[in-house]
Amino acid sequence: MSEKYVITIARGYGSGGRTIGKLLSENLGIPFYDREIIYMASEDSGINLELFGKLDERVHKGIFDPPTKKYTGKLIPPESSDFVSDENLFNYQAKIIKELADRESCIIVGRCADYVLRDRTDVARVFVWAPMENCIKNVMALEPLNEKEAEREIRKIDRYRREYYRYYTGKEWDDYTNYELCLNSALLGFDKCAECIKSFVEIKLDIKL
Repeated sequence: MSEKYVITIARGYGSGGRTIGKLLSENLGIPFYDREIIYMASEDSGINLELFGKLDERVHKGIFDPPTKKYTGKLIPPESSDFVSDENLFNYQAKIIKELADRESCIIVGRCADYVLRDRTDVARVFVWAPMENCIKNVMALEPLNEKEAEREIRKIDRYRREYYRYYTGKEWDDYTNYELCLNSALLGFDKCAECIKSFVEIKLDIKL
């Protein structure tokens, strides 16, 4: 079988999911994509990067918007008034995610990549989480926040991610059934989480990394 594979990582804020993805990237020698995707989507679509930045894993809904707007994969053409809508910004990010999966082995963090690539058999779908007290410590180590401020920031960003995932997939972001491997980074540590993901990919896809 082909040894090309993709690892998608959804993560709670402060859990270290991004750090784990970077460790995997270095260990496996494959590209790592996070915010890089919005730069690529902006270049591909011609839509201003600032618009993608404002949307980044957030939903901007009005009071009359539907509770979900599930991703269909259909791009809205430039002549449409909805060309720069949030829906189409998501569509272009999803287009980039699919193109990356077709082209190379890689690690993709966030952006509902597990759902966008749901029909592929060469994808390992991972969720990284940690208890709140551990997330607070991790966030405080990176940002000049006290414990209460860090907790507020964690709850806010996780809410954004939960709403974003629900809006575009119709599913719950932190529902373990959406993923194939869920890891508590506080219990295992970042390095061992990376080792677990590597081993899981080898077992699932029957390849040697």
